[in-house]
Amino acid sequence: MTETAIQQIVQKQRAYFQTGATLGLDFRLQALERLSACIRINEQAIHKALWQDLGKSPFEGYMCETGMVLSELSYMRRHLRAFAKERAVRTPLAQFHARSYKKPSPYGVTLIMSPWNYPFLLTMEPLVDAIAAGNTAVVKPSAYSPHTSQLMARMIRKCFSQEYVSVVTGGRAENAALLEQKFDLIFFTGSQAVGREVMARASAHLTPVILELGGKSPCVVDRTANLKLAARRIVFGKYLNCGQTCVAPDYVYCDRRVKDELVTLLRKEIAAQFGERPLENPDYGRIVNEKHFTRILNLMDPAKVVHGGASNRETLQIKPTVMDGVTFQDPVMGEEIFGPLLPILTYDSPEEAIVEINRRPHPLALYVFTGSKAIAQAFTTRCGFGGGCVNDVVIHLATSEMSFGGFGESGMGSYHGREGFNAFSHSKSIVDKSTWMDLPMRYQPYRGLYEKLIRMFMR
Repeated sequence: MTETAIQQIVQKQRAYFQTGATLGLDFRLQALERLSACIRINEQAIHKALWQDLGKSPFEGYMCETGMVLSELSYMRRHLRAFAKERAVRTPLAQFHARSYKKPSPYGVTLIMSPWNYPFLLTMEPLVDAIAAGNTAVVKPSAYSPHTSQLMARMIRKCFSQEYVSVVTGGRAENAALLEQKFDLIFFTGSQAVGREVMARASAHLTPVILELGGKSPCVVDRTANLKLAARRIVFGKYLNCGQTCVAPDYVYCDRRVKDELVTLLRKEIAAQFGERPLENPDYGRIVNEKHFTRILNLMDPAKVVHGGASNRETLQIKPTVMDGVTFQDPVMGEEIFGPLLPILTYDSPEEAIVEINRRPHPLALYVFTGSKAIAQAFTTRCGFGGGCVNDVVIHLATSEMSFGGFGESGMGSYHGREGFNAFSHSKSIVDKSTWMDLPMRYQPYRGLYEKLIRMFMR
């Protein structure tokens, strides 16, 4: 799509938004209902597209993408009227007689840029929140997931007029053209490198941004943990979507005294969940493209592989792999892995682990497996991270009742449920002052008596 065409889309959406058409709650609810119905009708096509792009099974496609979007739609439709209500706040005595309130209002024309690893979920869920808040939206899905991106474009064209919600497909040229436009809010999910570029380009227009990035999310295993259950849950979260999950445990950081037992249990769990030949398992996905396949293989040190390590370049698959004897200086610890490699590092004390984690960029997630409430409290209180779990992984993002997002290097802003509505809304602070009286003390000429009254009112 040309830059001129993109510019025209933004102009049409701005003109449409300024008519006030998107502001009514009935209009928003009808839009959410249309989107929900469209997703249900196209469910099989969505799962087919996810399999074509990433090798995802229909079960995983529903569990991790389609079902979660439908859940957010259902939640938002139930709660939208409550979220959109004006909220009264206390009025200071000095402003007598008046009513003070906060009024949620849409930003206007928004841009949603989504990634390839969960292409349906991470496009549609922020779109649900944008629509619920009363915005128009330009959606830019990833070029690395072409089947899902093209299907979403067709679905959205059937649901909405282009002046309300529009999809721009393509690659870097389209991304660059979009970032030249003036939006009222940009919502970006992706890598830290691209996130920095989005933020830099947005700054030219003073456009607010929400960045959902990633990072190296640690999975701490304390010596008091239920190791068998920890191994089962870690294997699930790490190798889900072949490790291409922004909140996957990037590495295991465990007490030295339980490391060998944990490695043994991880190997058993990989075989139990994926079979002895995972590359032949029809429910085990693949790496998105050859570029990332090669990048992941280059992070693997064969001398430190204690399980897995096999790969198939024709199918872009890498066997679930465990690496032992890893240190923070190894190449695999130099970047977010975003693939099915699980490095194991060890510590001698919880204090050492906390210090080491805090020396590094803030991760998007942190997981702690422990039987000690004190240890769990220490890690969740003292470490900086976006969100996480105690004695589980990944599942903290699977609810509309809690916000999801990072801070610092792992992003800024959050969404899901009420927080998603708030993310796409500006809260206007308004004082509605009555006209039947007008206290004279604020007007010149100032008098000594009025100063005493001002001081009394404002204490």
